Amino acid sequence: MTPALPPLIVINSASSAGGTTVARLLQKDLPDVRLLLGVDAFIDALPDWTARGDVGLHFGADGEVTVDATYREREDTWYRALAALAASGQALILDEVLLDGGKGQERLRALFAETDTFWVGVRCDAEVAEAREAKRPDRIIGMARDQAERVHEGVVYDVVVDGALPPQESVDTILDALGVF
Repeated sequence: MTPALPPLIVINSASSAGGTTVARLLQKDLPDVRLLLGVDAFIDALPDWTARGDVGLHFGADGEVTVDATYREREDTWYRALAALAASGQALILDEVLLDGGKGQERLRALFAETDTFWVGVRCDAEVAEAREAKRPDRIIGMARDQAERVHEGVVYDVVVDGALPPQESVDTILDALGVF
């Protein structure tokens, strides 16, 4: 018998650390049906940032990603919509990059206050993530190194996995922590 699973699983990782791959595999292996959403889906929903400078998302030449109040307002609206999905009974996996670490976690905790949440950290050695980043045409070199530690600072997790390991090993560790095995 599978235990009742928390309706919200948040996976936090730096760019190129393996978080999205782990999230997709976890979605496939969980016994319930979950929507996989998060920062990439939110950014995809914004107007093309290369054509418009007013979306509040800024990429530095060194790979640093910063956001402003305009972005945060839109992001909060996005999360309130996702919280409504969760409140209606739809189970979710959020694939996130909490640029401000624990402060980002607190924002999500407040916005999803009514939803039981399971927190997963996908950590990855910066050199491994940088090597992946160099092979991906959609990355700004330096993002992986900039985010490797900062996205995890102050975040409290239910389980942490190593993004340098084969992704299925990480998923199995998460499933075990959830009591699925």
